[in-house]
Amino acid sequence: MSTDAPAQRFVDEVISDIIEPGVERLLESRYFADLRAGTLTKRRMQGFAIQHYRHNMAILKGFALLAVQAAPRNDLFRVYAGGLNEELTHPDMCKKFGFALGLNDDDFENALPAYGCLAHTAACLHDMYLATPAQMRANALSNETMVQRYSTEFDNHLRSYGIPEEAMEFFVVHKGADIEHTERAANAIAQLAVTDEEQERVRAVCRNMARFKLGKFESIYDEYA
Repeated sequence: MSTDAPAQRFVDEVISDIIEPGVERLLESRYFADLRAGTLTKRRMQGFAIQHYRHNMAILKGFALLAVQAAPRNDLFRVYAGGLNEELTHPDMCKKFGFALGLNDDDFENALPAYGCLAHTAACLHDMYLATPAQMRANALSNETMVQRYSTEFDNHLRSYGIPEEAMEFFVVHKGADIEHTERAANAIAQLAVTDEEQERVRAVCRNMARFKLGKFESIYDEYA
């Protein structure tokens, strides 16, 4: 389905005015500055593996519950089951990265949530259960743009830390797959956010998500010092 020019302009402005500056702030943060400098500690890498594993498990279970709730409607059921299928392997990818850093299953299963990571996951679950369809897609657009960009950053620099190739799977997959995911989300927003009120909701989600994502990595940096 095609989108009209004003709708596409709105999405382009959200990306250029809100999401891209958020990505730049994230990549300029202490975590990624250290990554590029070759000084990111093993403990902080472990922190990402643990905390993102927990996040992925929460999103995976969220899609599972939504799929069950949507079972009477085939169209919605397929949407949520598709999300479940896309997320299914992500927790194990995080574990694989963590295992290469010396973690074990107990480290993942018994970890406490870091404050900023918990806030980020809570915001994502909020947008799965309490938001409008346009807001839910805005969450995906903002989140997956940032995941794609930081996965590219990890993929570009982690090998200099001696990380084995098989442990890089999460970053290799996400630096490519999330480009398609963000395009789908952008197209959906152009179709769904047609009123001033809905467009402001989309902007708010993207503004908040940029702050939550930065807070996630700042929290990992501080709590895994």
